[in-house]
Amino acid sequence: MNTLRNSVKLIGRLGQDPEIKTLEKGNKMARLSLATSDAYTDKEGNRQEQTQWHSLVVWGNLATICEKYLTKGKEIAVDGRLAYRNWEDKNGSKHTTAEIVVSELLFVGSNK
Repeated sequence: MNTLRNSVKLIGRLGQDPEIKTLEKGNKMARLSLATSDAYTDKEGNRQEQTQWHSLVVWGNLATICEKYLTKGKEIAVDGRLAYRNWEDKNGSKHTTAEIVVSELLFVGSNK
């Protein structure tokens, strides 16, 4: 059996319009912020909801599709892989960010 070792599947809503960058040679990159929610009932019988935010990175033709069709609030499903990126802020502090590098994207749900 061929098992993927690094695979992420998420369904959620965009928290903002995609941030699009055109790189050298015209290749595009899109950054997306995706909210996923889980609901449960607490000990007192009250419904609780937890929202998690995910940073997504989309490359190439798929980034062009994001630019053309995605806006804040759209519900999407993505498949991809988890990646970590190291970066340094303007004060010289080092940071690590977890991102989902998207390989497939589907439009789902309503246009809410």
